[in-house]
Amino acid sequence: MSLVYSGIRVTDPDRSVRFYTEGLGLKERTRGRMSHGGVFIELQDPNTMQQLELNWYPPNHPHNTPYTVGEGLDHLGFEVEDARATYRQLLNLGATPAIEPWLEEGRYWIGYVRDPDGLWVEIQSLIKPE
Repeated sequence: MSLVYSGIRVTDPDRSVRFYTEGLGLKERTRGRMSHGGVFIELQDPNTMQQLELNWYPPNHPHNTPYTVGEGLDHLGFEVEDARATYRQLLNLGATPAIEPWLEEGRYWIGYVRDPDGLWVEIQSLIKPE
């Protein structure tokens, strides 16, 4: 199991990219649109290889809640060997489902749970061909 990145919610993606790249030296790796309309931007520290994911959600989206300073940690992302099994294990350890799990691009199994204190945790694994 590997902690892959931390995701934070941002209110202005371009402003945030400029801040983290020009101000702190992170490099943009990729960006894309989520299936539900949100935008993600993956940044990486070229020295430590640590990743920061910036997440923006459009108006009227369920994840676009009123922004309060300090609540901007969107989620922690873990890559695991078997996300389905890990998802069930985390539920048995007191987590609650945050979003119904899904297959992304037919290759990744992705699930979100809330830890015992309510923090969102993403778990994902590559689906191995049978």
